[in-house]
Amino acid sequence: MIPTTFDYARATSIDDAIARLTTGGGSAKLLAGGHSLVPLMKLRLSEPSLLIDIARIPGLSGIREKGGKIEIGAATVHHEVAASALLHDKCPALADTAATIGDPQVRNRGTLGGSLAHADPAADYPAMLLALDAEVHLKGPGGWRAVKASEFFQALFTVDLRPDEIIAGVQFTPQRAAAYAKLHQRASHFAIVGVGASLEVSGGTMTAARVGLTGASSHAIRLTNVEAALAGKPLSDATIAAAAAVAGDGLDDLNADIHASAAYRRQMVKVFTKRALEAARART
Repeated sequence: MIPTTFDYARATSIDDAIARLTTGGGSAKLLAGGHSLVPLMKLRLSEPSLLIDIARIPGLSGIREKGGKIEIGAATVHHEVAASALLHDKCPALADTAATIGDPQVRNRGTLGGSLAHADPAADYPAMLLALDAEVHLKGPGGWRAVKASEFFQALFTVDLRPDEIIAGVQFTPQRAAAYAKLHQRASHFAIVGVGASLEVSGGTMTAARVGLTGASSHAIRLTNVEAALAGKPLSDATIAAAAAVAGDGLDDLNADIHASAAYRRQMVKVFTKRALEAARART
């Protein structure tokens, strides 16, 4: 199918993009990599009157360390995240996560911000950003605001992002003891189940743990029961096995499709939670 007619503009700055969104009256859309938006337009599930290209806004892409935290611009493509020397040194789990996305074409065009804004229930970044307790930085006509990843992902394809706001990037404290484990659909490499885990360890005891889940339900979530089963416990095989055994319990909106039933996904949540925790432990 052919998209409906639309106008095109290239934004020169974040403020320029916001101004164009505002004047668009709710019918304008931001375009970066286009891997989510363009297919929707071809199916006429999205019919914007104006496309605002933000891919070349100065400063909207890049990976940098500032004040002990890592910042990644929204227009940064997946390949840059996967290949980042800074991330491989300070937070390799996020680089690993980006390397599992799609194929080389997708990784060289798709962007971090586009993935977060679209919030596909099988996207990879959300699980890892939940595990890293990341903040999503947004800007709109009213100024800047930061939203925790745990509050940003709200429902199916629904995030805490207003129609006149733009995602500028994410910020998080780097964690070496973190990992991402994924059961992927073979053709698309989307996650049937994906688990991101981050551990804080002191003297052989886990002082805190964060575990994010994607692919299994309507949107990415924290597995708080797994986190509770880990906190304050020794970093041992028995602890990890016991925590993984409760992963998926209580989830009432499990996905079911041609790739996997709800029952199968529930079991795979346990399997891949264990794998993610074991991989995170190996980095302590």
